[in-house]
Amino acid sequence: MPATEDGTEPPAEAENVHKVDARTLRGLAHPLRLRLLAALREYGPATASGLADRLGESSGATSYHLRQLAAYGFVEDDPERGKGRERWWRAAHRGTVFDSSRFLSHPDPEVRGAVDVVLHEIATTHSQELNTWIGTMREWPDAWRQEGWDISDFQVRLTPDLSEELIGKIHELIESYRGRVPEGTEGSANVRSHVHLFPRPAE
Repeated sequence: MPATEDGTEPPAEAENVHKVDARTLRGLAHPLRLRLLAALREYGPATASGLADRLGESSGATSYHLRQLAAYGFVEDDPERGKGRERWWRAAHRGTVFDSSRFLSHPDPEVRGAVDVVLHEIATTHSQELNTWIGTMREWPDAWRQEGWDISDFQVRLTPDLSEELIGKIHELIESYRGRVPEGTEGSANVRSHVHLFPRPAE
């Protein structure tokens, strides 16, 4: 989907992060648009046809939804590549952040529905990415298979304020590793981190 798309503020040093408002949230609330934006952020600039091949969609659908993303400011033309007949697109921001708590209680039912779509799609994407890793981990070098990944869950009793504090500290820790490994470093890879914190009802 990620700085963050779960409603928390990005660290102060996070740059080029788009803060979604009620209007732009409506423009983002479509499964294919979220997938298109995620693909552009992860793999870089692409054409509508290239994204269609990657995502298993028609180029007509990807072209339409890219134009909609552009209308809401999420993607833009890539002037360095868009010199031929095909239009090249790139993500306009490194990440997206929105205050989900504000939108969940918004008086407009369309806004509440939009945030539901975005949150459920993010959760689905996280599950797909994790399952893809599990299904392909044997193709990776031993160092990654044995030491470089983790699936853990924890249960601690917290107040809402302490939960918010914990989320902020986790985000700050992850951000502190950004930029430490130069692009192209031998043995390195782009590492995905999913952070899920939520309360559970007492039995």
